[in-house]
Amino acid sequence: MESTQIDFIPILMQIGLAAAFVGATILISSFLGPRRSSKNKDKNFESGIESIGNARTPFSVKYFLVAILFVLFDIEVIFMYPWAVNFRELGTDGLWKMGVFLLIVVVGLLYEMKRRALDLED
Repeated sequence: MESTQIDFIPILMQIGLAAAFVGATILISSFLGPRRSSKNKDKNFESGIESIGNARTPFSVKYFLVAILFVLFDIEVIFMYPWAVNFRELGTDGLWKMGVFLLIVVVGLLYEMKRRALDLED
């Protein structure tokens, strides 16, 4: 085998072990788990609150907008992690580039605040 193919063996072993662990856990839990059923246990239940009304009631679009914005800004923070790890090697040039990146993020946040996208009461 070439050296590039040998380099992938640990990765393939880790993927195989992870898949085997997940499969074994699901299989063992299906054999060991209790199988008692009753009318009360089969009811829908969430957060200790009895279900009232129809579960198909639509959510406000604002809810989904806030969720998408949270994911968006969360991903932007992930882009800052490699910079924080290597900021000394990147020097002043890296600092300026991160400053521009943060400026764009802050301008986007201010735009969303101006558009009142984060207000759920409306």
